[in-house]
Amino acid sequence: QVQLVESGGGSVQAGGSLRLSCAASRYTYSCVAWFRQAPGKEREGVARVYTGSGNTRYADSVKGRFTISRDNAKAAVYLQMNSLKAEDTAMYYCAARKSGYCGLGPPDYNYWGQGTQVTVSS
Repeated sequence: QVQLVESGGGSVQAGGSLRLSCAASRYTYSCVAWFRQAPGKEREGVARVYTGSGNTRYADSVKGRFTISRDNAKAAVYLQMNSLKAEDTAMYYCAARKSGYCGLGPPDYNYWGQGTQVTVSS
């Protein structure tokens, strides 16, 4: 059973930065993604990385501001968030998939963390 634990959330002013971390109990998955969900909104894929190739994909709303990266030795994936906006406020979740295609849709992922809250004040 893969366990994913997020950390690094918090409150920041608009224009600031945060770095989220996702630690996995077992590093046997092919890709990891970050999702976010604001109150009253659907869960949205933010970014994903293939743990082998390092190939990344981003939602248009975060391109140029967010960077996803992985450290295979530490079984960890990070989300560096810069130039944060009020609309980035949400609960952020780490998700993983063991094999196959990894898109930015929630059904693509089998394992989920509990989430970490990010609040950006304007």
